[in-house]
Amino acid sequence: MATKIRSEKRSRAEPPLDKILKGDSIETMRTLPDASVDLVFADPPYNLQLGGDLTRPDNSRVDGVDDDWDKFASFADYDRFTTAWLAEARRLLKPDGAIWVIGSYHNIFRVGSILQDLGYWILNDVVWVKTNPMPNFRGTRLANAHETLIWASRSKDARPTFNYQALKTANDDLQMRSDWSLPICTGSERLKGAGGGKAHPTQKPESLLHRVIVGTTNPGDLVLDPFFGSGTTGAVAKLLGRRFIGIERDPDYIAAAAKRIAAVAPAAPEDLETTPSKRAAPRVPFGAVVERGLLRPGARLYAPLRKHVARVKADGSIAVTDKDGVEVQGSIHKIGAHVQKAEACNGWTFWQFETESGLKPLDFLREKVRREAKK
Repeated sequence: MATKIRSEKRSRAEPPLDKILKGDSIETMRTLPDASVDLVFADPPYNLQLGGDLTRPDNSRVDGVDDDWDKFASFADYDRFTTAWLAEARRLLKPDGAIWVIGSYHNIFRVGSILQDLGYWILNDVVWVKTNPMPNFRGTRLANAHETLIWASRSKDARPTFNYQALKTANDDLQMRSDWSLPICTGSERLKGAGGGKAHPTQKPESLLHRVIVGTTNPGDLVLDPFFGSGTTGAVAKLLGRRFIGIERDPDYIAAAAKRIAAVAPAAPEDLETTPSKRAAPRVPFGAVVERGLLRPGARLYAPLRKHVARVKADGSIAVTDKDGVEVQGSIHKIGAHVQKAEACNGWTFWQFETESGLKPLDFLREKVRREAKK
């Protein structure tokens, strides 16, 4: 009978949106419809295997993770648990969906192996370098100053969302790397429980989720967090105009997360637009630039430092004359590669044209054509 009930629930056309579902993560995921989620962000139990209390040099107790939800009888038990929830997550992902899983050295290697066994395709591992990590109070190991995130697509053939240009812009126009220096959750961002202590021992900083969600989802996408905890994923998703589903079984965590999310004011839709990726922009052939008269046949193009000169042809090709006086003609990319003796070249950024203020790359004209097409 239980299987039948799950099957009936799974047949729903639409998943619940912007809800915290109370219950076991795996059992609750089984009630959600296939291929309904754009992104999964998972902060599962790490299976820290802590033995006894952890104290500081002054003998005060460290408020660490000693909750029952982080305890497993063996590695085999943890692997079965991990396989079960990752299998459900993969079922729930759309064909081009992706997953982020965060962990520490205690579990992330096991998680990575199981991800691959289930057919996920690992895209990156990201090292979150904590700018203010907890010291190793016992002095028996290196201070654990980082955690690892695995970003994986549902399959090798999937085309997951990646807002490359948005992340580059956020990083002051430098390509975003896989080492992220961010502080742990402290101060006013840290939720407090009834007794004044931490409402949740492993609350993640909003800055971390902000980067993940901006970088790998679009406004309106649905993000599932099967280990919702204090609700960081839901709070950031709401702020950024994404939908969310959270799964959590602890009523205190649910209450704290619900209160937190209710206080979030979503950003205006016009403020959610990210810097578009050039890969996603409409293709513009160089011939269109010539056809529109932005460059006339016979116009000169220059390589950097004016090392080479090319003439624009009426059909959108360009021509250079080699040292033997032979004219070579082809596309801006082919001729750019030819003069550099390279296998390939992006002619839009290599070739430059003359303006009153100096040389500008051809890409300037391509963007002008794209802007005109939007009007």
